[in-house]
Amino acid sequence: MRDEVALGPEPWPVHLLGLITPILVILGNLLGIEEPMFVAMGVVFVWGVCPILDFIMGETKVPRPPRESGTPFEVLLWVHGILHLVVLGSFFVFAFYEGMTVWLVVAALSTGLSAAASAIVTAHELGHKRPKSPGWRLARVLLFSIHYTHFTTEHNVNHHKNVGLNSDPASATAEQGLWSFWISTIPGQFASSVRIHNKKGRTGFRNPSYRGLFLQIVAISSLALVPGSMDWFDGAPLAIGWIILSTIAILTLEYVNYIRHWGLRRGESGRFEAGQAWNTEARWSRWSLIELTRHSDHHLRASVPFWKLRPHEGTPELRWGYYGSWWPCLVPPIWKRAMSSRLPDNEP
Repeated sequence: MRDEVALGPEPWPVHLLGLITPILVILGNLLGIEEPMFVAMGVVFVWGVCPILDFIMGETKVPRPPRESGTPFEVLLWVHGILHLVVLGSFFVFAFYEGMTVWLVVAALSTGLSAAASAIVTAHELGHKRPKSPGWRLARVLLFSIHYTHFTTEHNVNHHKNVGLNSDPASATAEQGLWSFWISTIPGQFASSVRIHNKKGRTGFRNPSYRGLFLQIVAISSLALVPGSMDWFDGAPLAIGWIILSTIAILTLEYVNYIRHWGLRRGESGRFEAGQAWNTEARWSRWSLIELTRHSDHHLRASVPFWKLRPHEGTPELRWGYYGSWWPCLVPPIWKRAMSSRLPDNEP
């Protein structure tokens, strides 16, 4: 009887923990209108508290069976998506009142870190749904809000097909550090998405990647110039803050790509296997990032929703959770020293 209870599905409310970050950021942005230091709450929580929670909460030792109903999880995705738009709105309100100060940068960092989860993680999940479906369209809105509209095309068409190969700019080699990976992967993924659409005959301005980039430039430029030219308000702080928050959201996304595939390569003719992605059962990362950490199963079964993803025995395990890996990863020699022994080719 005890074994059956232990192996029951996890209670779905644990995934509500992921809402703490956007709620803190909304409160910080609004309270920051009167006292700017409040806008730092998101930065302190994500970069300070969350790595500690990764350590304190430990790892899940016994896999649980998936729940029968995915309804609460589908609702949660929409809550994340809508809440992100509120987060973005609260940032614009703060930027309107604050103007160009150092606190604008701090608020943008907090908002960008929230966007990395509530916008990008949600868009990643919804991006695997049927094209033109409501969830898929919400994913497009979320990605536009952080200026990375080409991500779904590149991720679904190229990354899932070519993960671990040289043709996948989102798969880091063992020699790459995070900083050099950022420099190569961001333009590399955009160029890859352009090639994907070109092969379908959508060339020139008909290419969705080019059109998305154009619309993003128009949106930022309009926000920066139009309100001022109409004597409404100075739009430059809003536009600059939008660029900063989008940048930190994108860098955080690509950090996740880095740690999920770093150093794991496969032969050109080989199929993806479970051991070609890094995984972790760190509870805080799992619950707050809607099972993003069970990455091998996602590649093996891309159409399976996040609440049905399972861990695989014998796959490479990260030394720390996604939050806990952030600070070591920023110093490539530390990251490589800590992780090299865990590469399958280097294991004793």
